[in-house]
Amino acid sequence: MLRLKFIFVTVFLLFSNNLFAEIVNKIEINGNKRISPETIKVYGQIKSLNSNFTDGDINNILTNLYETNFFKDISIEIKDNTLIITLVEYPLINQIIIIGEANSGIKKQIKDTISLKEKSSFIRNNLNNDINLIKKLYSSIGYKFAKIESKIRKIDQNNFDIALEISKGELTKIKKIFFIGDKKIKERRLRDVIVSEESKFWKIISKNTRFSENQISFDKRLLKNYYKSLGYYDVDISSAQAEVLNTSDVNLTFSINAGKRFTFNKIETVVDSTFDKSIFYPLEKSYKKIIGDYYSPSKVTNVLKEIDEIITKNNLQFVEHEVDETIINDEINLKFNIREGAKILVERINIKGNNVTNESVIRSELLLDEGDPFTNLNLDKSISKLKSRDIFKSVKREVIQGSKNDLKIIDIYIEEKPTGEISAGAGVGTNGGTLAFNIRENNWLGEGKRVGIDFELSEESLKGQLTYTNPNYDLLGNSISYNLKNTSNDKPDQGYKNSIIAIGAATGFEQYENIFANLGVNLSYDDLETTSNASSSLQKQSGQFAELSGTYGFKYDQRDRSFMPTSGSILSFNQSLPIYADKPFIDNSVMASFYNSFSENYIGSSKFLLSAINGVNNENVRISKRKSLSSRRLRGFERGKIGPVDSNDHIGGNYAASANFDLSLPNFLPESTNTDVSLFLDFGSVWGVDYDHTIDDSRKLRSSTGLSASWISPIGPMTFTFAQDLSKAETDVTESFNFNLGTTF
Repeated sequence: MLRLKFIFVTVFLLFSNNLFAEIVNKIEINGNKRISPETIKVYGQIKSLNSNFTDGDINNILTNLYETNFFKDISIEIKDNTLIITLVEYPLINQIIIIGEANSGIKKQIKDTISLKEKSSFIRNNLNNDINLIKKLYSSIGYKFAKIESKIRKIDQNNFDIALEISKGELTKIKKIFFIGDKKIKERRLRDVIVSEESKFWKIISKNTRFSENQISFDKRLLKNYYKSLGYYDVDISSAQAEVLNTSDVNLTFSINAGKRFTFNKIETVVDSTFDKSIFYPLEKSYKKIIGDYYSPSKVTNVLKEIDEIITKNNLQFVEHEVDETIINDEINLKFNIREGAKILVERINIKGNNVTNESVIRSELLLDEGDPFTNLNLDKSISKLKSRDIFKSVKREVIQGSKNDLKIIDIYIEEKPTGEISAGAGVGTNGGTLAFNIRENNWLGEGKRVGIDFELSEESLKGQLTYTNPNYDLLGNSISYNLKNTSNDKPDQGYKNSIIAIGAATGFEQYENIFANLGVNLSYDDLETTSNASSSLQKQSGQFAELSGTYGFKYDQRDRSFMPTSGSILSFNQSLPIYADKPFIDNSVMASFYNSFSENYIGSSKFLLSAINGVNNENVRISKRKSLSSRRLRGFERGKIGPVDSNDHIGGNYAASANFDLSLPNFLPESTNTDVSLFLDFGSVWGVDYDHTIDDSRKLRSSTGLSASWISPIGPMTFTFAQDLSKAETDVTESFNFNLGTTF
């Protein structure tokens, strides 16, 4: 009996809203001043007259009207078959005034961020939420302690002005960065991985020294990716905490648990019966190369790229693939699943959020077009291409159902970032000092084009360069760049000075996977003057020379990453050929670099260079074009002070070659020293004189060994090199110690 009573009461409560109803044949609306009765009826979704109005209908009207945010208070009653709606409207925001912020871009960002808008309802509760949003915005750009006060000015009963007074305070700087926990990697190397930097006086312009929540989140992702690239699959960057020191400084601490280091164990391919499995057999060779290696996402990505190549080569459509990763102890098994996807087409692609960048620039990077077969593979690759343009803060995508089941609509959301850069640098060492300055704009006129100005001054030279790059040239569909250079050299010890003006154009593109090609043309004018200090053979080279040359080259890049590579290789070949020249020549260079990580404590690299320049038709190569070796290529010898000698002056050669073997010891010194150490063994030589065979041209192989240390000092980054020559020529100038101080900020 009790159970039946409970059921009855429950049913009664559920349906009571529909038990009471009254016929409404008239609607009366009171209290509205700005909003018309017709609009209120539409927003309230009020039923037609002469209908039964239940309590549920009234509740729906109340809900619909409150959701408009037009009304502060609403009451509804039915009296004498009349629906009476009494309203109290929210006042209207006339304008939002921002005080204390001069930057128009930030002002716009504030107004876009807050919920309150001009010519909309003023809801007081939303104001506090908006103030918190503004504080978060300022915190994201480095003003952690910004204060915002609001003032409301009443114009009349229904209109208000809102003034937001902003006191940004001082920029919040990162004083110290710490890494705690089971980090396994030296802090010095971890600081190179993240974007955030400790605030130093030589980094006064750098934005990376500011404390930013967004930047810290990005740093955590960078650290995680870096650890995973070294095999620490389960790395946990548990937190990034900021210790507030004062109103302008914080200490930043990352908590890291590297965990175990994993290796690849078993790798297999599972192919849908729809496809010919044999076309995927070449993957087995790639599997054998990485089985037993430490886990790295880049190696998994390389296999996925190889799968993409096979799909493209065999013209397969509607193909989907994914990889399953299974952990067993400290080993990882991979399973690449390849299957037939749904036969879906792209109905429409919408680009949103591009306020500066032209839509055509974005669409040019997409591998999908409206009407094409839809695949997640091509969409993901398109998003990656957009991100690689480095002009967007974020690129997100959303796929929604189209007008039919076999159609999809793609929404691409773009968040643009500031693309202008300005930097300066200085360096001083035992070979003299240098000053450098450059300006960059990476999204010129919203077309994704790059413009740059570079300036460099040293004791013997002055260099300036203007560059312009169009990443998507209409004719070629690839990048094309133009440059204007001016170089002046004054070398009184060798008795000559020259001024070179050059203009050039070049294009580059990816010919095959990891193989890049470049083509270019250069026009230059060289005015070479000699003095009485110059040798007689050098004085014969004085004059004015015009040259038009074509260049081409190839690069094969298989490094695990371009920044701080630990495995892989990069090979390149470049050649310059004369089209027209007063003194024609052919310039060739071959470079190769190989990287290998033996363990966490030992990272090896080997680098090779072979460069040659020869005159055409037995023409002599003038001194401004001759080869030399930099101090990076042959440590222990002064820059340009080896090779052929003319009257005690080193004049460079027709040929230059070097081989460098480095062993980095990242954990050799305690972390507190902020110092990285490496051992090196260098070989090199410069030889060949085509204009005077009486000149001393020792072809002896030079060699040196030593130690290099990079130290983050209180006055800036410093590099010390201690070298001992092992073999040399009598005319060579050696340098057992070298240091460099400098940074870019």
